[in-house]
Amino acid sequence: MRTRITELFGIQRPLICPGMSYIAVPELVAAVGNAGGLGILATGPLNAEQTRAAIRRVRELSDKPFGVGVTLLMPGAAENAKVALEEQVPVINFSLGKGDWIVEGAKRYGGKVIATVTTEKHARAAEKIGVDALLVTGHEAAAHGGAVTSLTLIPAIRDAVKLPIIAAGGFADGRGLLAALALGADAIAMGTRLATTRESPVHAATKGMIVSKNVSETIYSAKFDGIPCRMMDTPTARRKSARALTIFEAVPRAMLAARKIGMSMATVLAGAFAKPAAIKQLAQFGAATESIRLAIEEGDHHHGVQLIGQAQGLIRDLPAVADLFERLLADAARIKAELPG
Repeated sequence: MRTRITELFGIQRPLICPGMSYIAVPELVAAVGNAGGLGILATGPLNAEQTRAAIRRVRELSDKPFGVGVTLLMPGAAENAKVALEEQVPVINFSLGKGDWIVEGAKRYGGKVIATVTTEKHARAAEKIGVDALLVTGHEAAAHGGAVTSLTLIPAIRDAVKLPIIAAGGFADGRGLLAALALGADAIAMGTRLATTRESPVHAATKGMIVSKNVSETIYSAKFDGIPCRMMDTPTARRKSARALTIFEAVPRAMLAARKIGMSMATVLAGAFAKPAAIKQLAQFGAATESIRLAIEEGDHHHGVQLIGQAQGLIRDLPAVADLFERLLADAARIKAELPG
């Protein structure tokens, strides 16, 4: 299937694996690339040295195009983006921050840049700075989806900009691909679906939970990591999203998070007085990151929280990535042929 996204990135299929922390590891990214899609390496939990090693590992496993994701609001993200530029990664996907310098750096070696957006305003701003494509994240998505559902957000942004669009949030099968194309998108990102493949590093217990859940069994709250976030509905997720941190709770947690990335304690304490909201955000990200890791890597849902999209209710098996892609495109072709008229 050829679309503007497949042409732009030199891939065979308009199927994208977004940069999910602890999930979009080199092995999954390479499997997606080898199956004809585009995998985006997650760098949120990594420092610059680890990011460089992960990029080189992807290249050992696949000679296909791939991307690197950076959430610019997170500590260490700018350093990871600089590594991606130094390594001349084919595609860089940035979110939650100003990425004009990433666009400038990528253009110097012919790289492409995707901006993740959740509003028409941000889509126009991204187009203005020269990004090559948008990843449009609707309300149904895992983690930080927007306030508007994919059904209305994608066509609204299609009307607002001329850039190719990757639709994210609620897409897991051939029906979703056709729907996204009809709404004006040029590809789909399937985080939740690709998290439940054989090549995904998600713990077997967590994969089993995803398969057993329905579309309504998620929580959407800003109190878990400081930004509206969608996660699997479990007793632990309910408890950890019941209230936001106070500044007195945030400072020691921010110190712990800062230590992991080499930030000085003096900087944290100074920030607590100058920018308390920023310190609370750092603390919530730090606390949330460990909860997310526990659910993904250890299958621990007594202490961990699994970020998940509403598409979990559409997932009933654990195929290999290549088999999933073949089935998805075959289903899309069959459904298209069966449409009235």
